[in-house]
Amino acid sequence: MDIDVTFDFRRDTPEGKDPDTHSKTLRRYHKLLWSKRLPCGAFFGLDDATPGHYLHHRSTLGEFSLCSDAVIPTFKWHKRIQALIPDAELKAFNTIGYTIGGIMVFPGNRIDGKWTVNQARGCTGRIGDRFDLTLECIRRHDSNGKSPLSDVLTRYTRFFDLFGNFRGYVEFFLLHDLVSDDFSAVKISAPFEDFSGSPIPNSVDEYRAYESAAFAFIEARNHRILNSDL
Repeated sequence: MDIDVTFDFRRDTPEGKDPDTHSKTLRRYHKLLWSKRLPCGAFFGLDDATPGHYLHHRSTLGEFSLCSDAVIPTFKWHKRIQALIPDAELKAFNTIGYTIGGIMVFPGNRIDGKWTVNQARGCTGRIGDRFDLTLECIRRHDSNGKSPLSDVLTRYTRFFDLFGNFRGYVEFFLLHDLVSDDFSAVKISAPFEDFSGSPIPNSVDEYRAYESAAFAFIEARNHRILNSDL
């Protein structure tokens, strides 16, 4: 397989630029990984040469523009976290977050000038860019439940409908290790108070639990990607 799951995408990104936009290796990996058959059997081919699009799909399924997003925040910018966690630990956490297991694609086209999924994840205070909380919102969207991301997920219903249901979405993007065996629940780092609390850990113990769960998920997903049938 032409994928190195240990590759840190900052390595081929110009200094000061965002790997999600500027890493050529990351874009190639996304195109290779997610150009495949959907649960309905149709092939979801992605191209990286359509002007104005990071990755693009057009077929009888519809037209979709995707962008990349590193989904496991370390909160290294937060003063409380800086005071609690050694800088070397934050840097190590950040490094594994820039391997392919810590990165997703979402719809990148704005609808009616409103937030994309990426923008909403990062700017909604009850989500704080965390992927476990984002995935819980996607799970609830599939079952018509409410969440802090209900509005944005509803705007992109056509994209999420491609996968049939929540299980189809999880299986397509190799997210098995962040959900229960029966796909009925998302493994959310404690404490979780139904989106009423802060997504940013409040203590060393909370941070280390969040960090450990994130490490385990990224490493497990990297293993799934390495062994996926491309």
